[in-house]
Amino acid sequence: MRDRRRSHRLAAALAVSGLLFGTAACGSGSGSARAGDPNTLEVWTRSDPESAQTYQRVFAAFTKKTGIKIDYQPVMNFDQQLQSRASTKDLPDVMINDTALMGSYQAQGLLKPITPDSIAGHDEITAKSWSSTVGRDGRHYGIPYSRQAMTLFVRKDWREKLGLPQPKTWQDTLALAKAFATRDPDGDGKKNTYGMVVPGSAQNGYVAWWGSSWLWQGGVQILEKEGTGYRPAMDSAAALRTVTWMKKNLFCGDSGVIQPSALTSVTANTTNFQDGNAGMYLTGPYNISTFDKALGKEKYEVLPAPAGPAGNDVLADGENVYFGAKTGKAKQEQALAAFLVSPEGQTLAMTGDHQPVVRIPVNSTLDAAKVRDDPRWSVVQKAYETASQQFPNAPDFAPIKQDTADALNAIFTYCGSDVRSGLKELNDTLAGDLKDQDLLK
Repeated sequence: MRDRRRSHRLAAALAVSGLLFGTAACGSGSGSARAGDPNTLEVWTRSDPESAQTYQRVFAAFTKKTGIKIDYQPVMNFDQQLQSRASTKDLPDVMINDTALMGSYQAQGLLKPITPDSIAGHDEITAKSWSSTVGRDGRHYGIPYSRQAMTLFVRKDWREKLGLPQPKTWQDTLALAKAFATRDPDGDGKKNTYGMVVPGSAQNGYVAWWGSSWLWQGGVQILEKEGTGYRPAMDSAAALRTVTWMKKNLFCGDSGVIQPSALTSVTANTTNFQDGNAGMYLTGPYNISTFDKALGKEKYEVLPAPAGPAGNDVLADGENVYFGAKTGKAKQEQALAAFLVSPEGQTLAMTGDHQPVVRIPVNSTLDAAKVRDDPRWSVVQKAYETASQQFPNAPDFAPIKQDTADALNAIFTYCGSDVRSGLKELNDTLAGDLKDQDLLK
């Protein structure tokens, strides 16, 4: 079992390396060069060129306000580059990356602990957001920067043409998906539309990322907290019911309910919704600007996720600001973090001509819908605040997500497979993952 887990982790790492782009640097890119200037911070973000334009505008405003210069590095192959820099003991001063990576970074000793009180404006960040920065030792290792929650994107024009209501339950969602697949909602006289888009590949853990919302709505927890550790919970009765329902109705049900390539799809190539041949997509709000351009905002609607047997909780995640371990310039780092979470910094990051890098603001004085003058963002913000869960941040969740994705993808791929035995094997694997991290209870 342990060899199996390690082979999965290697495969996942290789997949990441194969998917990501090279570094696109703005600045010297040299840790040694900026180290000699006490008034320059080297800052990395995991960004493509479009979102990097927004970060550049934010950092320019910070420099104008404080005089502190930013050597900015937008890096897509973030983890690979970070490991390379860690091997030379020359980490960036500040990094902005996913909340789910905090446990892994902390375990490797890459992060500097943070006292929230040292960040001006810390009290304008909610306790829910701060909770995602607490490590295994109870200390904070990041500052919340951006948050988001999944919502359901639906082709409003198709739904209204077919005379169907907005979906409120799983059964509503399934009925709407079947109608989109069979009743020619685009009116071209061909059977070429699908009910919903699913990034169901095991690569990079995508099917576990997408499927976690369904699991929670079915009353399932991948892990359950127990004292100072965790125990796996994927062999529960709720897990059996939920995964069986998903397999039967989505992946092995009527043709067209999901796109044919679902089980090999990652978000980068799951373009059926924006291409105009799929009717629903449970996804993150970063797609709003893309879909507005591809479809036109009048053609689709952003809705709360329909409820399952245990409610309508969806996956919430986002990005944190991290300080590299053993780097100096604490006052400059704290000043940058304070600006990034301030109303000014958050508003700059949410607006402009390029892709926003803050989705739901962590600053509680801001309203996403008002800042953007777009009421659809209130759906996203309400989902985050009232109907969302996050992956546990203290463990290294990457192997847990990957092993869960491998198991779910296999269960959904082979329609004749036994769900109970597949989940039992997954539970044993997750127990091994937790044991490897000394977290198994």
